[in-house]
Amino acid sequence: MEIRIETSARHIHLTAEDYRTLFGEKDPTKIKELSQKDMACEESVTVIGPKASLTNVRVIVPFRERTQLEISKTDCFMIGIDAPLRISGSFPGADIQIKGPSGTINKDVAIVAKRHLHLPPSEAAELALSVGDIVGVEIPGSRGLTFSHVVVRIDDKYTAALHLDTDEANAAGISNESIGDLIINKDLKILL
Repeated sequence: MEIRIETSARHIHLTAEDYRTLFGEKDPTKIKELSQKDMACEESVTVIGPKASLTNVRVIVPFRERTQLEISKTDCFMIGIDAPLRISGSFPGADIQIKGPSGTINKDVAIVAKRHLHLPPSEAAELALSVGDIVGVEIPGSRGLTFSHVVVRIDDKYTAALHLDTDEANAAGISNESIGDLIINKDLKILL
């Protein structure tokens, strides 16, 4: 089965409280709908590490129950932190300072997101896949490779897509319009 591939660049999900600390009473300005019913916002933050900072880190809404910063391993090396590899929504992360125009927060929220496959329940059922199953995705092309250890995530709001961080996408020469082939091995499972 072919699967659409999307590159997930560095971004931050915020709680409503943390958003207000960083941006005051200004509501988020939504600029682009993303594939999983999220919205990219005009607002961005600066992430301050021990060695360097990342500017223009995009805010994604809707607000979440916990703040989480998703960055690549290259970003970690650059700013001087060792963020853990986690599925989005898993905690804790590495300690990081986050600065907005109205304030600053310090939290253990920085992660490198595990590669994952979003599926709606109907497509997951057709493929006999459950939350936490592990699949692979083969990428064709001159820099083609096979990504293993892809975690299956299932939700009514999802559309089928593989999410890779920028390091992974660059390694495989992936563009915004890339397609991969799903590889299913029913014997593999992960605990989320």
